[in-house]
Amino acid sequence: MNNNQASTGGDNRDYLDKALDAVEKKLPGKRFQGPDAVQKNRALNEKITDAIRKGIEKVTGRKLPSKVSN
Repeated sequence: MNNNQASTGGDNRDYLDKALDAVEKKLPGKRFQGPDAVQKNRALNEKITDAIRKGIEKVTGRKLPSKVSN
C-alpha cells in the first residue's frame, strides 16, 4: 500500500531520514496508523533526525553535510 511510498520517499530525504526508516521497518508496530499516517510519521521522523543532527553538531562542533542531514 503506502508503505512502499514511505520507504522510497522523495528526493528531499537525506541519509539520516533513510536510516531511521530502515530502523522502523525492523521494529514491530507503527506509531501512527490511518489515512494520514505517512505524513504524521514523516513529520515525527523529521523532528527526530533534526534532534540527532543538532546533537552531533553540538558534540563535534562541525556542521553535517546536507547529503547526510538537511
